[in-house]
Amino acid sequence: MNLLGKLDWSAIPFDQPIVMFATALMAIAVVFVFGWITRKGYWPYLWREWLTSVDHKRIGVMYCVLALIMLLRGFTDAIMMRAQQAVAAGGAQGYLPPEHFDQIFSAHGTIMIFFMAMPFVIGLMNFVVPLQLGIRDMAFPTLNSVALWLTASGILLTNVSLAVGEFAKTGWVAYPPLSELQFSPGVATITFGRYKSPASAR
Repeated sequence: MNLLGKLDWSAIPFDQPIVMFATALMAIAVVFVFGWITRKGYWPYLWREWLTSVDHKRIGVMYCVLALIMLLRGFTDAIMMRAQQAVAAGGAQGYLPPEHFDQIFSAHGTIMIFFMAMPFVIGLMNFVVPLQLGIRDMAFPTLNSVALWLTASGILLTNVSLAVGEFAKTGWVAYPPLSELQFSPGVATITFGRYKSPASAR
């Protein structure tokens, strides 16, 4: 049985320089950080005191650090979207193909909600709530640590999917303008206001 399923080299978009440049930049940053930690000899301390810790305060701090890293990642997506809109003004194509713009749009919303806002709130709760209650730790500290690393795994998979294969290209279809509802009868939406069906628009 093939471990990677139908994944092959065609899943990596070598023909898209923006994607490859961003992926290379991210890989260089990770290698630089890991190299710096190795050079300083911090791995034993990080492993013993942070990465395997079940202390609610340390887990809360790591949640917040993850959230801040993903804030930078989501901010990068926002800059790319606004730059595309600025460059594409006046009927120009812009520097992003439409399918790549849709992926960035979807990734920005997913990252900012599920990997920035939620981990940040959970990190604050992890740090503060046990202190407010005057208890030593969470009820299930090991499960709390596992939840953190499952969140980190989801973040890793999300970022890998931006370079290998395709991220979702759904956009924010829950909130299309009313004018687009005439041309998207298959989109399930909830809108406030009058909805003109495609049949009655003719």
